[in-house]
Amino acid sequence: MKKTILFIITLCLTVFISGCNKDPKPEERFAQYIKLWNDQNFDEMYGFLAVEAQASVTKEEFVERYNKIYQDLEIDKLDVNFIKPEEEDEPESTVDYPFSVKMESIAGPISFDHTAQLVKEEQDENGNWYLNWDTTYIFPDLEEGDKINFSTVKAERGQILDRDGNGIAINGTALNIGVVPQKMEGQEEKIISNLSELLEMSEESIQNALDADWVQPDQFVPLKKISRDDTALQEALFAMEAVTNTRAEAREYPYGEALSHLTGYVGPVTAEELEKLQGKGYSGTDLIGKRGLEQILEAQLKGQNGIKILIVKEDGTEKLLAERPVKNGESVQLTLDVVLHQKIYDQMKGMAGASAAIDPLTGETLALVSSPGFDPNAMTLGISATKRQALEEDPLQPLLNRFRATYVPGSVIKPITAAIGLESGAISMDTAYEINEKQWGLDSWGNYKITRYTNLQGQIDLEKAMIYSDNIYFARAALDIGQDDFTEGLKNFGFDEDLDFFYPIEDSQMGSIENEQNVADSAYGQAQVEMNVLHLAATYTPFVNSGNMIKPIMQIEEEKSQVWKEGLISAEHAAAINSLLTKVVTDPNGTARDAKIDGYPLAGKTGTAEIKEKQGEKGEELGWFVGYNPNTPDLLITMMLENAQTQGGSKAAVTRVTNIFR
Repeated sequence: MKKTILFIITLCLTVFISGCNKDPKPEERFAQYIKLWNDQNFDEMYGFLAVEAQASVTKEEFVERYNKIYQDLEIDKLDVNFIKPEEEDEPESTVDYPFSVKMESIAGPISFDHTAQLVKEEQDENGNWYLNWDTTYIFPDLEEGDKINFSTVKAERGQILDRDGNGIAINGTALNIGVVPQKMEGQEEKIISNLSELLEMSEESIQNALDADWVQPDQFVPLKKISRDDTALQEALFAMEAVTNTRAEAREYPYGEALSHLTGYVGPVTAEELEKLQGKGYSGTDLIGKRGLEQILEAQLKGQNGIKILIVKEDGTEKLLAERPVKNGESVQLTLDVVLHQKIYDQMKGMAGASAAIDPLTGETLALVSSPGFDPNAMTLGISATKRQALEEDPLQPLLNRFRATYVPGSVIKPITAAIGLESGAISMDTAYEINEKQWGLDSWGNYKITRYTNLQGQIDLEKAMIYSDNIYFARAALDIGQDDFTEGLKNFGFDEDLDFFYPIEDSQMGSIENEQNVADSAYGQAQVEMNVLHLAATYTPFVNSGNMIKPIMQIEEEKSQVWKEGLISAEHAAAINSLLTKVVTDPNGTARDAKIDGYPLAGKTGTAEIKEKQGEKGEELGWFVGYNPNTPDLLITMMLENAQTQGGSKAAVTRVTNIFR
């Protein structure tokens, strides 16, 4: 009985062991290898290689080669496939399986079909199936001793053009300054010292360039690129016989500082930027928009570099693995008038301020000026730390883009207040207030008073109030309009609303209007009201468009004369305010009388905004002027100048805008 039981147990154990020792199938083994390959687990893949294959390549070499190729070629979306064969007799020692590979690379898709051979071997006393691997498994044309190389064709960056096709950011040239070593003999120290000072490079970096392995005595050694327009620097450099130059491709800004805040500039892409832009076709040698239009339009301007991936054979012949053709960047044309822009900047030169110019009928933005500017060519070619520090410490803040910002508008808001009052019915053209004092305020305000800057006394109606820019009149009118209707009116004019403009600018804000004092102060452009120069230009367009406010545009292909706010005010009220703004210029007592041009009609409004901590103090003044031709309104200019108290208040802006119209 015991023998029978023992026999049964032995038989069962034998069957169990036999089942456990079932020979592995080659297709299952290859499927495991494929999975590791798709996961790019090259370390474990090496363990599947046959003895002969392992003898030709170490594990370290195998893993390093796969990793380097896949990283250099930016391999992505790897998809290795093989179809398991139908049931067939177990092969004895070798078997071939066809497989396919698809992947995305830096030069586009790569795909190939290949055949893998598996051999049955005993490794570490275990029998299994192993791959008879060679380099053709990476790519079929890649044989032992071959190399993978790739070449890049740089995409040409798109240019930025004004309305007439004038280039404001172009692919130009710079001077590559360098020396010929043999011409320095006997005066090396002096020349290096002079170059260090003129090029703002360290003497060490110049010496390192001269000591490079490739340098020959009669060869040109490049040191630094400079702008073609920097004639003073060129004169000083070329006074040294050893110094010469070559032409080099460079991004160029023909209008320099005048358009610097608008165009921005390009510079070398940083490691941090590269990390964020991974997979978007950037390399460490690329330039990228750093600010302004160059940054805003980066995606359109950049283009796509052309790339060829080649297998270079031992005999020097090449086989193309993948190719992505070069795609140059798109040029972008804008509504800007660079000649007008330059004229405005020239008028503002030496002062801090901002200006916008539009066609009030079409909404086309003709100029967006921030003064002072900086040299974008120097920024692109590499500005020195010393010069950058000087820009940052300049009291006029040339790196600050003012046309993007908002400012206290002062009296240029009064036509808006008048329009809100007329539309609400709270005032009419005949509404008059008895005003005889220089200061006025409600009893509930305590000591707080509103000051007017005219001595006109008696019944002051809307026409006189606009001509003389009477703060008290507009404050009282706003109080009659009422807090709710006044704030709603400002919202209708686009305050606290996104302008939806191509170039990002700050939205005009009404701030907190929570009591009667805020209402009164806001009506003549003080309190917490702030306006952007471009939005200000848009708010004057209803006066020449029968009450419709036109949306500013900047791209040449955008639809012209888009109505941002339809029927904002009636055509009658629009015409009335247009007439009042004409009299501000034509009336001998008008605050903009200095804008009168013989034989040329001009309308407009002045503004002097005071920035101070509390009443009674003397603060900084912003001088404003909005000017346009009321009869042929094809140009409307807004201008704001800082520290206008030293230039006669708003008169500084009036003079400059008038000069442009002249």
